[in-house]
Amino acid sequence: MPTMPIRKNLFVSSVFLVGNIFLSTPKVIAEQTFSIGAIPDQNPERLNRLYKLLSEELSEKLEVKVRYVPVINYTAAVTAFRTGNLDLVWFGGLTGVQARLQKPGAKVIAQRDIDSKFTSVLIANKSSGIPTIKNIKDLKLLKGKRFTFGSESSTSGRLMPQYYLEKANVTINSFKGKRPGFSGSHDATLALVQSGSYEAGALNEQVWKANLSRKRVDLSKVKVIWRTPPYANYHWLAQSNLDKRFGKGFTSKLKTVLVGFSSKSPRQKEIMKLFGAKKFVPANANQYVEIELIGRKLGKIK
Repeated sequence: MPTMPIRKNLFVSSVFLVGNIFLSTPKVIAEQTFSIGAIPDQNPERLNRLYKLLSEELSEKLEVKVRYVPVINYTAAVTAFRTGNLDLVWFGGLTGVQARLQKPGAKVIAQRDIDSKFTSVLIANKSSGIPTIKNIKDLKLLKGKRFTFGSESSTSGRLMPQYYLEKANVTINSFKGKRPGFSGSHDATLALVQSGSYEAGALNEQVWKANLSRKRVDLSKVKVIWRTPPYANYHWLAQSNLDKRFGKGFTSKLKTVLVGFSSKSPRQKEIMKLFGAKKFVPANANQYVEIELIGRKLGKIK
């Protein structure tokens, strides 16, 4: 009968198709994408340039497909890590702690050479008449002023400046209008204070210095009025399941690659320049105990 060969061919084709599916499974796993992200603490153009280079470098060194996934704000970065949509994220101190507490087993693997003793600066528009502040108690001079932080979840643009302001009894209700502004990023804070939209603001000192070097600061209009004591800040946080997904030893290899970045490589040199540091160094969760305690004190960690 004419239908028999057709059935036989269909059976053979089905077996062949199923066989191909099983044979191709290891290849699909091997081609999983390694997704990286970062808190959006600076302008998108700069971040896109930095993470394009970093993705290319990590893809080459780790031999996996690497994709940079931009996020809209700090909270989105923490959420994307919690849900597993990001495998490796460049977090600030506070967001890193928040993400790690929400994803047990996540690993702090590296920070920059400048992150163990990081500082924030308070800046003021010169027309505000706010003087240089020499000790913490004189931060009370900011009461009643138009003041802006960066992102609400920023360690250097909100958490640590607020912590020291409260030591001088300057709460978030002490500013003009009984509330501060939240610019969203360090670059935006600088622009708002320099323009006079706010009389003063807080940002991380690295961004201040970077803008100075790029001649984007008008020192006839804005000045640093105070600098915080040092604290631990930015770091790389990795998911706990990377070895399972990408092969045994992948997390260690990732850490080795990052801390091995050298100025001898033109691309690595450019990456570190964009990060505002000379190199990455090993880091661990214990360095962020103070950030967690302050975060809980100020209600940013429940």
